[in-house]
Amino acid sequence: PRAVPRTTPEEALQLARAALLEMYPVPIQDAVATPSQCAWEHEHRHEEEQAEGEGPGSSPGQALSPSRPPLGESPAPSESGGARLALEGAAAAAATIEYRRVVLPGEILTGEELKVVRACARFLKLRRALLYPHQHMPEGIRAWDPAELERCARQGERPVASPMSSRPFEMQHEYAKSGHCFSMVDGVVVVTPPDGLDLGPSENGGGNPGQLGPPCTANEFFSAMHGILQLMGSPGANSFAHRRLRLLREQFRIYAMLNSDKEFLCQRAVPHRDFYNVRKVDTHVHHSACMNQKHLLRFIKKKIRTYGDRPVIVRDGKALSLEGVLESLGLTSYDLSIDLLDMHAHNQKNSTFHRFDKFNAKFNPIAGEARLREVFLKTDNLIGGSFLAEVTKEVFDDLQASKYQMAEYRLSVYGKTRDEWSRLASWWWEHRVTSTHVVWLVQIPKLYHLWRSQGHIKCFQDMLENIFLPLFEVTRDPGADPKLDAFLKSVVGIDMVDDESAPERRVAKNMRPPAEWDVEYNCPFAYYCYYIYANLYVLNRFREERGLSGFAFRPHAGEAGDLDHLASAFLAADGVAHGVNLRRSPVLQYLFYLAQIPVYMSPLSNNCLFLDYHKSPFPEFFETGLSVSLSTDDPLLIHMTKEPLVEEYSIAAQMWKLSVTDMCEIARHSVLHSGFPRALKEHWTGPYDPVTGEFGNDINATNVPDVRLRFRRELLQEERGLVNNETMFSEDGRGTKRLRRQLDLNGT
Repeated sequence: PRAVPRTTPEEALQLARAALLEMYPVPIQDAVATPSQCAWEHEHRHEEEQAEGEGPGSSPGQALSPSRPPLGESPAPSESGGARLALEGAAAAAATIEYRRVVLPGEILTGEELKVVRACARFLKLRRALLYPHQHMPEGIRAWDPAELERCARQGERPVASPMSSRPFEMQHEYAKSGHCFSMVDGVVVVTPPDGLDLGPSENGGGNPGQLGPPCTANEFFSAMHGILQLMGSPGANSFAHRRLRLLREQFRIYAMLNSDKEFLCQRAVPHRDFYNVRKVDTHVHHSACMNQKHLLRFIKKKIRTYGDRPVIVRDGKALSLEGVLESLGLTSYDLSIDLLDMHAHNQKNSTFHRFDKFNAKFNPIAGEARLREVFLKTDNLIGGSFLAEVTKEVFDDLQASKYQMAEYRLSVYGKTRDEWSRLASWWWEHRVTSTHVVWLVQIPKLYHLWRSQGHIKCFQDMLENIFLPLFEVTRDPGADPKLDAFLKSVVGIDMVDDESAPERRVAKNMRPPAEWDVEYNCPFAYYCYYIYANLYVLNRFREERGLSGFAFRPHAGEAGDLDHLASAFLAADGVAHGVNLRRSPVLQYLFYLAQIPVYMSPLSNNCLFLDYHKSPFPEFFETGLSVSLSTDDPLLIHMTKEPLVEEYSIAAQMWKLSVTDMCEIARHSVLHSGFPRALKEHWTGPYDPVTGEFGNDINATNVPDVRLRFRRELLQEERGLVNNETMFSEDGRGTKRLRRQLDLNGT
């Protein structure tokens, strides 16, 4: 670089401003803080981060120091010289560039399109009525202050605590046994309060006053789902939705072209923060596959070396040690390798594509042998799941070291027996399987037909009772199973999993109740969906009455199979995993956009199973404005590195040319989609508005420029306005006159 005459910092800043004004001749507005003031705020907000590497300078909502310079005044020039001037120069440049976007005129709707938007508005209203309002639920007990949590994390040693509680393994006795009674009626638990306690009108559509029940019956739910399917089959509705979705995508592309410089400068002006140190949550990952294959191989060899003579499994009435298991397979520890384990889903090209059975078989190391899986990847075995607990803690240590990556791991409850919840909670309690970077979900595999064929259950209601009655019992009397009570305070949601590609019968509007479903074939997806949703709704209502935390319903939906999976999830789910089949229905995709339903997408997983990576709809969904996040699904079967979530982001960025702002926006979505406590979300993203239930944006925490979220918000409000105020834009004469009168009143 050419030599520059020595100047004072203030003179250099004036020269930088003059040069920027020549490039961008737009005056700085009076309401915008000066660059020096912005730099001062950034410097003092992250004073502790710069000193210790990370950590907030204050807890959320805490006022800035009273020594802050007034708006319009600059603090004393920094002695750091060029580095500080670079930040100030970027802030000044960002302030000089105006936010720009294309504004389309109001849509003139035909009579057919008017019926479509009215139907969309009706289904959106129905969804709001059916979903449980989780923002009113309690969240944990003895929750962390975010600043305290991060100070604890910086000490190096992983604390034995969860995001929900600083002391999750301490016995609680503050909840006495209540006098509520409950029973399962037609597949749904109904809770009756004690005598003399009136909980208000019944919620179960005709039940006894004061009873807690679901907001709709199964027949009403299935009828609403068929209404959505009918709308999805309308050519006019699909044409309208396709046009609106395409307009949204094109508007985003124009916005990115007009505002990319402003976004880049806004991010450059933020000290310390970049993509690597913004919070990102793996919103969809199965616990038994949370480690990579090399990690598992090292762990297996270590255990063979240190505990080779320990009995770990029983076969044919004989206890086998680890060395005995290897001998039964004709192997030694030296023979073990990544290729021999053969757990990567892409080891043989296309061997698992559209073959969910072969994909699941990859969980069994060494040619499908179930012995090593039972020893190392199960919570309920001869050694009490100790090996799985140990390798899980090693993954926790990796998350702790990465500092900015969080995860939501899924454990399984199958519904075979009534004591599954208690045994799972005992495993969690005895091995202290907890981390400040992890929350838990419980997944329910759709395996009714398998348990019935094995004689564990006689009908579908038996499976529902095994899953839900223990939860109602521990809610009524936490002291009956204190370990399960403590475990449930770290569980944030319920998932529903298994092969969606399996052929099934679509539900009719009138279906037999679960007590009469005693046939050998499996229940349809929507049938599972309603009965899990309905019982969860009642359970959340009951737990709120008891002052306990609740659970979101976040099923796998839309990975494969029919579109009625996504239609039923639209009515009942708080978010869905995969959702790639939304690309097959413009109407359903438009409804998911209007409702901003979280979609946890896993493109690398889909690439192994049902959809090639270059065909993934993720970039289109993101440009349209759907609320999407990236997740790993099964790192053990798919990923190569010890940071599978960063691997997922890296490949997506390279394949789809995502900008840094795009990746930070997706990371922000992942935090909002997750079940972490509201205080932590607020600290990681921005202030929470209890009226709207939405989080603001703090660029110093998210690295997402405000203009990006302003653009997203404006487009969403315009689309919702089109749907909710459709009569203003109809082609009939009265609608046109009413529109003109409103424009005249507004002076437009």
